[in-house]
Amino acid sequence: MAISSTDSDHDNKSYQNMANIKRYFHSFIRKGQVSDVLLWRNTRLSASILLGVTAVWSLFELYEYNFVSLICHITMAAMLIIYVTYTMAKYTQWDLPDFEEITIPESIFKWLYRKTNMLLLKFYYTASGEDLVRFLSTMAILWMISVIGGHFSSLNLIYLCFLCVGTLPALYVRHESEVDYLVRRATIDAKRLLEQFNSNILSKIPRGQVKEHKRT
Repeated sequence: MAISSTDSDHDNKSYQNMANIKRYFHSFIRKGQVSDVLLWRNTRLSASILLGVTAVWSLFELYEYNFVSLICHITMAAMLIIYVTYTMAKYTQWDLPDFEEITIPESIFKWLYRKTNMLLLKFYYTASGEDLVRFLSTMAILWMISVIGGHFSSLNLIYLCFLCVGTLPALYVRHESEVDYLVRRATIDAKRLLEQFNSNILSKIPRGQVKEHKRT
């Protein structure tokens, strides 16, 4: 009976953790243009972004194009387009664009501010070790990323991360139930292994008695 109750506790905790992760995932990619791109609802836009990033990666990695040269050439092309537009607008009936309208919305900075603070809070909570499984799993993931990063250049690693961000959310939404089941079973097995390691090895390590210091 003890084993069955322990299994049910593991199932309940893993189900709650998966529910929290899913809630955060769905709140992060709520309705909007970003969600349409990540989930490939707008197929043309998602494919265009993926092809554009792939083209930039090809310039740097395959053709060894210099980053500074690319930025300069893009800036020069943008200046030429603006110059031609303004020159033609002077001799035609086109309305000149207003410079004051070319601004970045303040809401973008507020969104980045909130997400950065949320990320820092989650990092502090994970690093504190209150959730030991979360701490160890995060350390393992970071270690695996460092090992993978040692075999790839920074550009290839960034491109690989972009491919994962651009494809994995859509694949997860299409196969959500299967992925949830596999992740839940893997989490339960990881917790069992951690508890066995704690009970069979860590708990049997002799610890010396802490001596109380005399106050002078």
